[in-house]
Amino acid sequence: MSERERGSRGLLTLAEIRELDLIGYLSELGFEPVKVHSADHWYLSPLRDERTASFKVNRRLNRWYDHGISLGGNLIDFASIFYQCSVGEVIKIFSDYWSFHKPKILLPSTEKAAANCLIQILYTGQLTSKTLLDYIVSRSVSADIARQYCRQVNYQIGDRRYFAIGLLNNSSGYELRNCYSKLASSPKDITTINVGAPTVSVFEGMFDFLTYKTLMKKTIEQPENYVILNSISLFDRARSFLESHYHIDLYLDRDAAGVKCTLTATDFSEKYNDASGMYVGYKDLNEWLDSESVGQKR
Repeated sequence: MSERERGSRGLLTLAEIRELDLIGYLSELGFEPVKVHSADHWYLSPLRDERTASFKVNRRLNRWYDHGISLGGNLIDFASIFYQCSVGEVIKIFSDYWSFHKPKILLPSTEKAAANCLIQILYTGQLTSKTLLDYIVSRSVSADIARQYCRQVNYQIGDRRYFAIGLLNNSSGYELRNCYSKLASSPKDITTINVGAPTVSVFEGMFDFLTYKTLMKKTIEQPENYVILNSISLFDRARSFLESHYHIDLYLDRDAAGVKCTLTATDFSEKYNDASGMYVGYKDLNEWLDSESVGQKR
């Protein structure tokens, strides 16, 4: 069947899917670039777990390349690997998504994909999955701490169903994590935990926050508030809440984007404190704790 014939039956053509904005599509899935250099946008790979961004999207070419697995291509190639499905199923996934919209070609210059909700949340409840709990423990995080702050989320993408650890954000979207993927449901937002304390600690992602709470589990904690940015790009959105406190501890990643954000913040005000010194030599707090845990097991 030709691409034209598929289009006449209400399905997007392969040509139309190839021209959809890859960067905008990644944003809809909850992935934001760690750094941008000219037309190259660098991400933590959506296809595997990694701590140093090696997944590149070139905006001019609208193509991707994952240096960690030496694979790349267009949006169809990405979706086939991401959803682990055939090209025919990729066509159906995108066509179902735009079934209530006139298919719109989003050229690489477009900043954001037109639609807003690829991930459909089906159910949220207490974390009970052994698979998810084993993954949490494998990251050196307390399962009890994770149960306290996270939910088990069943969700659907196209006609496929999945489950993940979910952290609710301020706009009722979820950060979604399991051992295979790192996603977010729309709308993307920061997560604040406000107990009315005068101090606040800030983390980039859910596992750094859960790591911190795991570390503090055996200490007598002073009350404090928390912000999980869920993306370094959302730091400005958190500033008004952060700066209502008299002291702000920053536990951001020690990569280029995190260090730059920390330096910028400490220039804003003396309220900001760089607390990342405890994990110098590691990308983030969780990587440091994981390394410490491995060392103790030896």
